[in-house]
Amino acid sequence: MEGPRPIISQPEPALLYSEEEEALRAAVRDLLTDHCDPAGVITRTESATPQDLSLWKSLAGSMGLAGLLIPEELGGQGATHRETAVVLEELGRAVAPVPYLTSAVVATEALLACAADDLLTELASATSVAALAVGLHVAPGGPVPDVRLEAGALHGELTGIADAAVADVLLVPADDGGLYAVRAADATVTPQTSLDLTRPLARVTLDGAPGRRLGDSGPAVRRALRAGAGLLASEQLGLADWLLAETVRYLKERKQFNRQVGGFQALKHRLAGLWLEVAGLRAAARNAADALATGEDTDVAVAVAQAYAARVAVHAAEEALQLHGGIGMTWEHPVHLYLKRAKADSIAYGAAGTHRAALADLVDLRAP
Repeated sequence: MEGPRPIISQPEPALLYSEEEEALRAAVRDLLTDHCDPAGVITRTESATPQDLSLWKSLAGSMGLAGLLIPEELGGQGATHRETAVVLEELGRAVAPVPYLTSAVVATEALLACAADDLLTELASATSVAALAVGLHVAPGGPVPDVRLEAGALHGELTGIADAAVADVLLVPADDGGLYAVRAADATVTPQTSLDLTRPLARVTLDGAPGRRLGDSGPAVRRALRAGAGLLASEQLGLADWLLAETVRYLKERKQFNRQVGGFQALKHRLAGLWLEVAGLRAAARNAADALATGEDTDVAVAVAQAYAARVAVHAAEEALQLHGGIGMTWEHPVHLYLKRAKADSIAYGAAGTHRAALADLVDLRAP
């Protein structure tokens, strides 16, 4: 008779923040407090230039955050996805209108997969912004629209490309299976109507544009979208955390019937439930960031995070909007920025249902 099977020890994910990560958080938050106030973000969304490139230069250039994932020998910081996740939490808290997720994470991951050292050096030095020319809604492993390659030139149209309007380099998948670098000056970029004005979308039209083949598009795009989905959960965590804290603060100050609104038991229960949801999201987001950094169970961790993150971020925004009462409905209050970002994020890099289906396949729990 066989004895009990030995228990195989698995490394536990490091969900807590290190001292270095907390120091990074403090530095980023200080910068955003000084240069990314809610009123300024609202004003930008009403202008023709919703993205704050001066803030981007401070983040990417002065602080070197654009090169966190890029090796030191290419001018980057040689950090991991854990540090990048901390930056995204703070950017989410501020709804910062900068192309960090699209350029410093998604495009960078695609370039790392292709070993495009020259372009990585440009991104690390903050002299260029890159965007992967794949619709923001496409999930990791999902079908990726491509363009035609004819006589060495690229032809076609791609829609829903996030931050294409400020990109200097577009990374374009072509029908020959390659990923091509196209200078934005050689493409026509047309703004599209987007719900989240702090992360604008655009249509990219290529009409005989020259491109340089970087490598195979399949593995590069999948790696990029997986990192984008996994670290998007940290942005959603930042959104939800700010919304919860701001709502608690408001309910402590707001009075009705000569008592604090936050003292009503029903509202306490709602806030306590939301706190538990945000705590769960923090665990899922940290697990995804740690898995991306270590390579352990990455697909599962990313799918779990995105299957859960969207609902929590949207719920936090809806609760904040309702519990702020009439002031929450005004354009001057920033809660609408967070609701729109949360809604847009809920379908970015795949909706929650797509990630739940992927998770079911990964753990062999298919529906009967």
